[in-house]
Amino acid sequence: MLHAFTRLKNILATVPERLSSIPNEDAAIKPSPNKWSRKEIMGHLIDSASNNHQRFVRLQIEDHVKLPKYRQNEWVAVQHWQDKEWSAILAFWQLYNEHIAYIFEKIDKTKLQHIVTLGETDFTLQFIIDDYVDHMEHHLKQVFEQ
Repeated sequence: MLHAFTRLKNILATVPERLSSIPNEDAAIKPSPNKWSRKEIMGHLIDSASNNHQRFVRLQIEDHVKLPKYRQNEWVAVQHWQDKEWSAILAFWQLYNEHIAYIFEKIDKTKLQHIVTLGETDFTLQFIIDDYVDHMEHHLKQVFEQ
């Protein structure tokens, strides 16, 4: 658990400055018609924060929670991240993840083995936390490679 917290805090300390150096116009470029732009990737990370925020909180309240699967393409499309200002996307992403880092810091470690069922698959809170940061690192790498 502490490893994910440390990794997230490191991301929040180093990545926002790099992201803000990307111009709005460049952030809107789609590498191909079927691939997300940087704006859409960062919007997707906000959507991930939103979906996982529910999991991080609910699994500390209950020992087993059943939630719907996250339909990522639909979430990105419905919210029109492509049309939003890059600076607003970045500010929202940073603030949301600072709050998630705070949740990680205060998490009740006795709850880390609580289970969330997503669709038909079970995951522990510990897995969801670790996967959240892994997922973020994966997509941030995509943003910087575009």
